[in-house]
Amino acid sequence: MTRPLILALMTVLAGCGVETAGTAAVAAKAGQEEIRQGQQLQQDLGIKLDAAARLEQQRLDEAAKAQQ
Repeated sequence: MTRPLILALMTVLAGCGVETAGTAAVAAKAGQEEIRQGQQLQQDLGIKLDAAARLEQQRLDEAAKAQQ
């Protein structure tokens, strides 16, 4: 009588652990995706800043030529 009860209790408790592990795996995957998106955003911003700096340098060069 106690053996089936213990077995049922162990099954329920093991199920809780599996759910926790699954939740942790989903959270880790979401964290990885956030990191990847952050890195992509950083790269995109770097490209845009470089383009803006080149444009500003062109404007400064043109202004210097116009003053000569």
